[in-house]
Amino acid sequence: MKLDYWKTFVLGLGFFSISLSWSIYNSYVPIFLSELLKDAAYRTTLVGIIMTFDNIAAITLQPYFGALSDRTWTRIGRRMPFLAAGMPVAAVFFALIPVTKFALAAMIPVIIVMNVAMTAFRAPTVALMPDITPSPLRSKANGVINFMGGLGALLAFFAFSQLFKISPALPFVVTSALMVAVLFILLKTIHEPRDAGDIGGGAGADAGREKSVGILRAMGEVVADRDKSALCLLLAIFFWFVGWSGVEALFTLYGVEVWGMTPAAASFALGFFSLSFLVFAIPSGFIATAIGRRRTILAGIVGLSVVLAAMTFARPGVTLTGLLLVGGIAWALININSYPMVVDMTSPAKIGAYTGLYYFFSALAAIVAPPVFGWFMDVLGRRALFVCAFVSFVAAFALMFGVRRGEAAQTASAEREAGAPVDAGV
Repeated sequence: MKLDYWKTFVLGLGFFSISLSWSIYNSYVPIFLSELLKDAAYRTTLVGIIMTFDNIAAITLQPYFGALSDRTWTRIGRRMPFLAAGMPVAAVFFALIPVTKFALAAMIPVIIVMNVAMTAFRAPTVALMPDITPSPLRSKANGVINFMGGLGALLAFFAFSQLFKISPALPFVVTSALMVAVLFILLKTIHEPRDAGDIGGGAGADAGREKSVGILRAMGEVVADRDKSALCLLLAIFFWFVGWSGVEALFTLYGVEVWGMTPAAASFALGFFSLSFLVFAIPSGFIATAIGRRRTILAGIVGLSVVLAAMTFARPGVTLTGLLLVGGIAWALININSYPMVVDMTSPAKIGAYTGLYYFFSALAAIVAPPVFGWFMDVLGRRALFVCAFVSFVAAFALMFGVRRGEAAQTASAEREAGAPVDAGV
């Protein structure tokens, strides 16, 4: 069984544009907001609250769009219509963010519209991967797609941090242009299979053409299931995203206020995390294929917990760079293999709904983390940032011991694909 790497890389362009956008957003929007709120009490808490607006849209709308895409079919597919509608709107309003950075009343509506548009196409974009990839190859495919996402973050932190020095508007404008270009490439290249069950495999694939379900029904199935593997995995996802979302959202601000770095320098430093994630994304899929997804994730949680504990005492320079490089490797072990575990706990007809659940829990984490971490930083001091993150990863580690399903499935549909490359539906 072989993975069609070219098609998978092309598919990864969608996640590339998403990752690039959010990396820029998380790096520079807190700086804009901090300037606008410089005279406000509990400034960091307020910045953290505003930074959750995108995730409020994600938690309320993203699961819905994921489940809706399961029940959609048009001449361009079931997932692609959501990309075609959402990406152009997101691109326009993303470019408007730096234009409105001088007035909070103007910036907030722009942020809200941009994030609603981003929410509309994120889950359908990610659901394309299991639609066209057999279960045994999903960790490898997710490694390729996250490699593309890591490449987007890398560009944001390294190349686009230099654009920020020229003009704060440049990273946003260039990213918007790239989003439109990526949409054009995907529309021309990716032709979806009419029935993802013919390719995907996974849990329940042998049950025939099972009906798709709404997001609330999918959540009910997870809670009611006597085997709590899916629930434990989703809760673990919540906690490790609490840990990293809090750090990522406030890292630039921490670097400026604690380490005395410039915003561009702090963003550049965080790029080393993305660099090692990028390099290790594809190997993480191979490691999970060899030793299992659960073991790989547990190893990553341990590694990143150690890094976060050490970063409490770190200073800019070689030590910080080394910790961020190791942290990126550990994050790859976790992040590459968690989504394939989620979708391999359900049938092909419900991939969009379970993708929505994955993003519900990760978005909920991103809502909770910035204001909570910001509050602890305001009350206990700036160095509480990494302590909070460490505690979150410890909770995720404990929950993973309740996960007993989600490894790669050797289904009949997957076996029919053995010895043949995976086609992206073209």
